[in-house]
Amino acid sequence: MAAGLSRATMASFAVKNPLLAAAAARCRALPSFAAARRLPFSPLTRTPPRRRGLETVTCFVPQETQASGAAASSPAPAPAPVPSLEEEAASAASRRVAERKARKHSERRTYLVAAVLSSLGVTSMAIASVYYRFAWQMEGGEVPMTEMLGTFALSVGAAVGMEFWAQWAHRALWHASLWHMHESHHRPRDGPFELNDVFAIINAVPAICLLAYGFFHRGLIPGLCFGAGLGITLFGMAYMFVHDGLVHRRFPVGPIANVPYFRRVAAAHKIHHMDKFEGVPYGLFLGPKELEDVGGLDELDKELARINRNRSI
Repeated sequence: MAAGLSRATMASFAVKNPLLAAAAARCRALPSFAAARRLPFSPLTRTPPRRRGLETVTCFVPQETQASGAAASSPAPAPAPVPSLEEEAASAASRRVAERKARKHSERRTYLVAAVLSSLGVTSMAIASVYYRFAWQMEGGEVPMTEMLGTFALSVGAAVGMEFWAQWAHRALWHASLWHMHESHHRPRDGPFELNDVFAIINAVPAICLLAYGFFHRGLIPGLCFGAGLGITLFGMAYMFVHDGLVHRRFPVGPIANVPYFRRVAAAHKIHHMDKFEGVPYGLFLGPKELEDVGGLDELDKELARINRNRSI
């Protein structure tokens, strides 16, 4: 119907306008071309309206967006806990304690080896020298009883006399003119040995000289010198085990620590290092007697109870 109206209208206008009449004649001459190709803006054609329908939309998602979405959907790893200042200080303190224990253990092992070797060496040499000296003296068939009694008597006397010598030297020399050497014994030790150990070597020199002179000579005087050197040696060994081992724990002493009097000796020497009675006691084996003379028995009992309590822990 629209096409008919268009043609009728064109026919009516063609009468009035010769140009429109020519255009209408050309359209009638080429109907297939006009039907096949229609001009979009021609007044002779009309484009039907497009119907709306369902449309398909294709979306392209970049790979990075998918990866970021997957990372966002996955749970984030929990951050590592940061230790506090208190925890760091406690950890550092525990490390220092462990290092100190390891160092103390190494020092005790080193000193133990030195103490055992020196003790075995000195003891074996003392026994051998006593045996060969008296065997050599009795080769003629006579037993020198006077010389033998003098040797043993002076051995005991020298061992006891060394306690009084150590007490006097400790007060008058080691805490006076020789304090620069003895001071290492009153400070924390750094290593298995200390400068104060030189005094043990100094006391060993006269003992070795007396033993050598008495071993290679006969007579009462050489026998007395031999006994004196033997007594100094015995005191030095006892001093090392009680003072260095039991008191200052430079090496384990085994059953010596279970002797009650030696425990009192250890407690008395601890009080000497506290400097509560002007350094008393200066001796070692007679230390409890020195504390009794200055009225320090109560303090000795307290220190002994503290030592026994620490041993039981």
